[in-house]
Amino acid sequence: MKLFEITAQPLSLDEVARRVVRPDCGAVATFAGVVRGTTATQEGVRGTDFLNYEAYTEMAEALLARIAAEIQGRWPKVVAVSIVHRVGRLEIGESSVVIAVAAPHRGDGCFEACQYAIERLKAIVPIWKEENWADGQVWVEGPRQPELVSHLGVPGAL
Repeated sequence: MKLFEITAQPLSLDEVARRVVRPDCGAVATFAGVVRGTTATQEGVRGTDFLNYEAYTEMAEALLARIAAEIQGRWPKVVAVSIVHRVGRLEIGESSVVIAVAAPHRGDGCFEACQYAIERLKAIVPIWKEENWADGQVWVEGPRQPELVSHLGVPGAL
């Protein structure tokens, strides 16, 4: 079972969490990024019809593994990390990314590691999102702004 994956298949929190369950871990924290029905733009809030995601799969999976290594360096008690991102057309309410982190106890960095993983993913992983509205669409690159990840002390933030 792959810990770091780009897939066109629907995502399941339970399935990704199972990838990190270990007998020596009593804590598994998960995070799911879900497609919203609205998008904030410079012109105001727009209704989103659906999203399309594309990725440079080989590089993206390697960088997801790098994020996990960074997490384990920052929170040494974290035993396992899995990050799975979906590509293709996603409807409102579907998960685009699921992150699972396992550690012996809840206070061993699980929650912080999930937040670190999503911020770092948005900063460095080659995944692109196309927002689709009733009257058009636009490709959106991840935030890639240091101020969005600096509060986490992310090394190498762009």
